[in-house]
Amino acid sequence: MPDFEVVDLGPTDHLESGDEAPAFTRPLVTDEFWEDRTLSELAGEGGRTIVVFTPMIGSFVAKYVWDELDERDWADRADRVVGVTASTPYAVSRFLDENELPVGIFADPANEIADAYGIAHELDGMAGISEPRLAFVAVEPDLTVEAVWVATEWPEFPDYDELEERLGLE
Repeated sequence: MPDFEVVDLGPTDHLESGDEAPAFTRPLVTDEFWEDRTLSELAGEGGRTIVVFTPMIGSFVAKYVWDELDERDWADRADRVVGVTASTPYAVSRFLDENELPVGIFADPANEIADAYGIAHELDGMAGISEPRLAFVAVEPDLTVEAVWVATEWPEFPDYDELEERLGLE
């Protein structure tokens, strides 16, 4: 197993329950194609939308999280699950194909969505490069944030049983 250092990500000014989730439009990549979609469109389809922010596609954190959510059948248990990552649509498309995941992931190479949600962090030693912290945001149809979990360290993973309870997936 490779050695790595646990890194404290420092304080963040992320969204909290009751806040309004910032609206955005980005390419939503699925296993079939991608097209520009808005969070408002998806959330407006009814029910709760779980937005999963992961570091860049290809990182072990992103792979581990999506494997865990797939094993737990989140796509079938939630009204809607979508991801957001600071990767290109091409990288996201390859990732979805290789892992046969039944979700869509928003491609946001500039990491502007994570910045708007208060969860972007600069990568050490890489000037001008940032990615989302691992985070889960439950959003109601009117874009009201219902629940949030945000990593405070890298790498850090939630207690998935507790997270499912918090997000209403029990």
